[in-house]
Amino acid sequence: MTKKKILLTRRWPDTVEKRLSVDYDVTLNTDDVPMTIDAIGAALNDHDAVCPTVSDKLPASIFTGGHRARILGNYGVGFNHIDITAATGAGLTVTNTPGVLTDCTADTALTLMLMLARRAGEGERELRAGKWAGWRPTHMMGTRLGGKVLGIIGMGRIGIATARRAQAAFGMNVVFFNRSDVSAEKLDGLQAMRLDTIEDVLAASDVVSLHLPGGGANTHMMNAERLALIGPKGMLINSARGDVIDQRALIAALQDGKLGGAGLDVFEGEPDVPAELIAMENTVLLPHLGSATTETREDMGNMVADNLDAFFAGKPVPNPVS
Repeated sequence: MTKKKILLTRRWPDTVEKRLSVDYDVTLNTDDVPMTIDAIGAALNDHDAVCPTVSDKLPASIFTGGHRARILGNYGVGFNHIDITAATGAGLTVTNTPGVLTDCTADTALTLMLMLARRAGEGERELRAGKWAGWRPTHMMGTRLGGKVLGIIGMGRIGIATARRAQAAFGMNVVFFNRSDVSAEKLDGLQAMRLDTIEDVLAASDVVSLHLPGGGANTHMMNAERLALIGPKGMLINSARGDVIDQRALIAALQDGKLGGAGLDVFEGEPDVPAELIAMENTVLLPHLGSATTETREDMGNMVADNLDAFFAGKPVPNPVS
């Protein structure tokens, strides 16, 4: 029986590539650089499945219909880089990898929070530059997280996991906004108060952490007016998607002292990061490390493989986006 032909648009963990190579005719991106939109579009015509990542762009223009490919096995939980309506309209099933990223992404949010509060990035830069003059009582004082109010925007799996860590480790008080109800069963003992609007959460919080999908109505939902509500001592954390923040408005708020600091793992238009953000001391910037542990990246790849296996066996896929 001829193996189904699949494309991985980037290099995946070795164990997953080996697993897929047993059952499929796998095309690897050996250079591990982002493929062009045209190249991905062409791959839809000569592969049975295309497996993209967040570093790819799959706009409506490539979904012309009549493709050989019948499934997009997205490597990641977020899928705003894919025009889902166009893909499904062209007859493709789209899957993703929810759940397996939850703990690592929540850990990353806490890392950003703690680094920003304790000025850890600034301290390391000073030390590495040979500028540390020794301990002194007023040197590089940050702020404690204990007793502060954490505001979560988007109380899904990752938002809940972040809030749970912050409350258990630091004793933070948690408020949140979520478009739909969050059941007591999902909160599972977490002490958190739902507020009526995003603005209410921003105004009530010392630290705001974003955990919502990118694209659509969420694009630039953190605009100048909302950033100002966090205040000059407040901190903004984003381990979700870069486009949920208006980056130019964020830079202006940080420069003008309307926002105390920002910890960012994702950026609009990444891998490009504005020079203004890089130059600021009141930012912590990570290169999209949210899910970057060996265990999680392998779990993600295996979940894609499970989706492909089910699809080609004629069974319901475990994780459909559409």
